[in-house]
Amino acid sequence: MSRADWIFIENCREILSDGVWDTDRPVRPRWEDGTPAHTIKKFGIVNRYDLSREFPILTLRRTYWKTAVDELLWIWQQKSNNIHDLRGHIWDQWADETGSIGKAYGYQLGVKHKYKEGMFDQVDRVLYDLKHNPASRRIMTNIYTFADLNEMALYPCAYSMTFNVSGSTLNAVLNQRSQDMLAANNWNVVQYAVLVHMMAQVSGLKAGELVHVIADAHIYDRHVPVIRRMIENTPLPAPQFSVDPEVTDFYAFTRDSFRMENYVYHPFDEKIPVAE
Repeated sequence: MSRADWIFIENCREILSDGVWDTDRPVRPRWEDGTPAHTIKKFGIVNRYDLSREFPILTLRRTYWKTAVDELLWIWQQKSNNIHDLRGHIWDQWADETGSIGKAYGYQLGVKHKYKEGMFDQVDRVLYDLKHNPASRRIMTNIYTFADLNEMALYPCAYSMTFNVSGSTLNAVLNQRSQDMLAANNWNVVQYAVLVHMMAQVSGLKAGELVHVIADAHIYDRHVPVIRRMIENTPLPAPQFSVDPEVTDFYAFTRDSFRMENYVYHPFDEKIPVAE
């Protein structure tokens, strides 16, 4: 049975049974009708996914993994901050009239910095170090740039990746300040699991663990009944994930470089309201 499902179920049960509601204070998010969007949360959830054993995608409901990969490539490969470069429409509500989301996400990864070896942006520095300095404990990215926050349409939620090579295995830690468990949890897990596979393959390494650290793991009030129904489903077998072995250049990956075979999931036709 899918390990990712069991982790998700455990997280949600813990939040619902032991979490803290914020109904006693004003909150920023609002539902489409203007009602405050309150949450129940747990602080400091840490999940570990062994990518060498299983790909961490939910079977409790379908995760649209191809669209998740599209967004990942938009941020990490194109380093774009314009929705016109993105296939999906998940960023439309935060874009301005030109399609820009400001100095956020891909923009931050594409800013070049000077090192003794030359000029690198954050992604290219990771790629360089994985090949030339694999013993380094400084292989990381961070897009939560305080000087630019006022020019971002949305502050980064998943903001930092730390890569670590152990022998021939690439492990990584994803740090996230905030996580909407229903709408975004597995979406982000899938994206960064794919990223670890990408980084490992082009660096001559094997994908190992993805550790996901969530500071504020929450369930919105209107999501609670949906979550309760969803976690009653029985996890199904995890699918088989593969990467085109011919791709050795990080910038040559496309959405079609990845395959998910035997992905089965429970039907889910409920509309998920998204707080803004």
